[in-house]
Amino acid sequence: MEMQRLWQPVIVSVFVVGTLAVVGPAFADEVLLGTDTLTRGLPGSGALTENEIAEWLAVPLNHEEIDPVLPLGLAAGRAQIVGLKENPLTRAKIELGRQLYFETRLSSDNTVSCASCHHPDEGFARHTQFGIGVDGQAGGRNSPVSYNRILSGAQFWDGRAGSLEAQAVGPIANPIEMGNTHANAVEPLKNIAGYVLQFDSVFGEGQINIDNVGKAIAAFERVLVTGPSAYDYSEAFKRFANLDDDTLEGLREDNPEIFARDLESKRAAAANPMTESARRGQELFFGKAVNCSACHVGANLADEKYHNLGIGMGAKKPDLGRFAVTGESKDKGAFKTPTIRNVASTAPYMHDGSLKTLEEVVEHYNKGGTKNELLSDKMRPLKLTEQNKKDLVNFMKACTGSVPRVERKRLPE
Repeated sequence: MEMQRLWQPVIVSVFVVGTLAVVGPAFADEVLLGTDTLTRGLPGSGALTENEIAEWLAVPLNHEEIDPVLPLGLAAGRAQIVGLKENPLTRAKIELGRQLYFETRLSSDNTVSCASCHHPDEGFARHTQFGIGVDGQAGGRNSPVSYNRILSGAQFWDGRAGSLEAQAVGPIANPIEMGNTHANAVEPLKNIAGYVLQFDSVFGEGQINIDNVGKAIAAFERVLVTGPSAYDYSEAFKRFANLDDDTLEGLREDNPEIFARDLESKRAAAANPMTESARRGQELFFGKAVNCSACHVGANLADEKYHNLGIGMGAKKPDLGRFAVTGESKDKGAFKTPTIRNVASTAPYMHDGSLKTLEEVVEHYNKGGTKNELLSDKMRPLKLTEQNKKDLVNFMKACTGSVPRVERKRLPE
């Protein structure tokens, strides 16, 4: 039928050599992330009808467990993937999670959804200093991004949620954010036929509960990943850039597969060039003199750890961050390192949204942070020139890749 034909997903097998992801023969369980294959929603327009949902659920492929493949750049972090054993991915679960991510009926006044603070149009974050919840209430922290969560364990700025599933349902019961209770939030879903069909199909009959809401939303969020950036293409091409003509000719004859990767990486790097300023910024970022990579490291350019940078510590009652979770003095004022990927799209910055631009962020690090007794030992004055500062900003901008197109409006009627 037409719906089944339209929804046959693009499935690829990708293997990784160094940092270069290469498309090979198709296998049914492998799906390349970073595209809209899993996020574009059911075809059509308007509210989802029961018939549309039933037809979608009748496709066996939509219930097969998938093995997500990370795109170039993130591919080196495959070993960091967390949560799939406990919450396997299927297309049906991801689609249910997409709907719930945009579902305002989970909030107490039917006005707030996950996307209210983590919106696709604003880098899966929000360009306000703080997240805005029910009744226009402002929270006390900036909205973190919801992409690349597949490489992240503990969630929130202070790591208080041990999993993406726990994070997904936390805001529902927060009186400032969605202002509901978990028990009340699931009741409307039980009266919406389209959701009943999907929960029954994905989790089993009568399993509309808050834990499964969390599992579905987390499944959707795990497939929101950033695509390759100019930085990633440049790094991939470095493997071949210095090979002489004789070596390349030898590759063409002896290993045409590697030669093809050389040509593809060269084409991609040329189509997505890094500026000279960005290249200088890259050297500063990863070099010992500046060493941003002391914290912004790994495939996602984030160490998943907590650091006191001095942000907000001058306030009369500063936000103590990780300390509220662990109770350990060393964690006072420490917050989780955010990713640099697509950071140019997610202003404002820091846990309190106090820095409006990347230029302000660089200046904060340049002065060595805000002094306090628990300031990270990684913070020190950098003595950057004005050109150094511009170069660092341009490198961070060069870490911007595409994000999947996401259907926002097609929800059960």
